[in-house]
Amino acid sequence: MNQTQLQYLQPTVVSKLANMELRARLVVEGFITGLHKSPYHGFSVEFAEHRQYMPGDEIRHIDWKIYGKTDRYYIKQYEEETNLKSYVVIDSSKSMAYSSQGSISKLTYAAYLAASLSYMMIKQQDAVGLAVFDESIHTYLPPHATRGYLRQILLSLEQLATANKTKAGRSLHQVADRIKRRGLVIVLSDLLDEPAEIMAALKHFRHKKNEVIVMHILDPLERSFAFEGDSQFRDMETAEELTTQPWQIRKAYRKTMSDFLERYKRECRENYIDYVLLDTNTSYDVALFEYLRKRSRLQ
Repeated sequence: MNQTQLQYLQPTVVSKLANMELRARLVVEGFITGLHKSPYHGFSVEFAEHRQYMPGDEIRHIDWKIYGKTDRYYIKQYEEETNLKSYVVIDSSKSMAYSSQGSISKLTYAAYLAASLSYMMIKQQDAVGLAVFDESIHTYLPPHATRGYLRQILLSLEQLATANKTKAGRSLHQVADRIKRRGLVIVLSDLLDEPAEIMAALKHFRHKKNEVIVMHILDPLERSFAFEGDSQFRDMETAEELTTQPWQIRKAYRKTMSDFLERYKRECRENYIDYVLLDTNTSYDVALFEYLRKRSRLQ
């Protein structure tokens, strides 16, 4: 197993790479290298430059070089065979800028994950689009399946920055309204807004017959609240401050956070929405495998 490739599944390693295209490529290559590892043993990915020969396919499209190497028949696949449109939707509100010591920010993690997902989709000749929101949508690229378009998406991800407060529910409704052809919607957000409003928007996607994956991204300390000593906490969106000793509120905080996460998990399950909880130290293979598993069910 190529340990050098596998290291590129680690967010802090990826952050040291030169540009978004290199990050996306090395993350995906590391993911493919690790597919035969538990828990992925037996799961394969076949990029759509080729697909297995099926009865009725024209023999002239068989790739004989691949046959010579594998003793199996594969068909060269072309742009017009794209059959899935995906929409990667990123929350770029101020709360996504948070990072604890030793971790990348939630927005940076989301950008690298979005780049890797987009790279993988284009390699499979699926169409991918990008939407970025805070109080409203400020980037929207409709889905296409060309490598040139991938570069446009990666450039947008390279330039991501946080600026405004969260209006996730309203913004997600706006994204749902823009989707004219149903597909797969992948939401990358810390979901730090009113859960009822966010769930209403996620149901909007489902009402329009879209499949939905919510990738809930948090910082490790947001989940554990393992702060020590006198601490000052500042709301990144309102600038409100609280000075306290963390141990005094840790138990109540963890209970509130647990209830918060469980609500999203439960309500997503009830509405046939895939829910994946991640933190910014989680290796990227976890999210990529969830996407690939979902993708395989849609074929």
